[in-house]
Amino acid sequence: MTGRDRMVLIAVVVVAVLGAAWMLVVSPERQQASQLETQVAAAQAQLSSAEGKVSSARAAQSQYAAAYTAVVNLGKAVPPSQEVPALIDQLSQASNEKNVDFASITSGGGSGAASASVAASAGFSQLPFSFTFEGSYFDLERLFSQLTDFATLTTSGELQVSGRLLTIQSVRLAPAASSAEASNSAGKLTGSITATAYVLPASQGLTGATSAPTGAAASPASSTAASSSPTSPAVVRVNP
Repeated sequence: MTGRDRMVLIAVVVVAVLGAAWMLVVSPERQQASQLETQVAAAQAQLSSAEGKVSSARAAQSQYAAAYTAVVNLGKAVPPSQEVPALIDQLSQASNEKNVDFASITSGGGSGAASASVAASAGFSQLPFSFTFEGSYFDLERLFSQLTDFATLTTSGELQVSGRLLTIQSVRLAPAASSAEASNSAGKLTGSITATAYVLPASQGLTGATSAPTGAAASPASSTAASSSPTSPAVVRVNP
């Protein structure tokens, strides 16, 4: 074998060894590297998605307490049950603030067409009442104004709630009964109001089983739900 043949043979062997090395070592490693790059890209996409969800969850968590408090405040205006004792308590507090005597509350009676239309569109159950108060003209006027402001919509579109939502159909003023002492009844009037309160339908709930977050306000009206009777009393004399 000549020197040239040996050089050709060595070259062929080297090429064969390099080809075998490529097939057995380099090519699998390149394929594995390509697969790892694909997996890394997928993992980065999942990480970005998870970070976005965490950010959204933290934002929702920061707003949860305020949102829960707003929902509970709405429960003051339209509670999930009749809660007549809570309504009486609210009326008593309002009348005491205005130096007015809360004489009685009577359940039943007709409701106005406007309130019926609003209640029907909102799906609320209606609770018609008649309230009787005694006081001076200006004290009664301030009290009636406060009753209509238990739930109001501000010019900015925000709902402010301080008590039950009441729709007043009629107001009637008459001289106070003369059974009391003349010095006490002088200048006093008896104000009779026909109004409608509202209750959420049984199929709708404000918070359901959702627990209150730390620091969220609880509804004063809800605290009397257990003591509320299933039906409104016919007549309740508040200040006999």
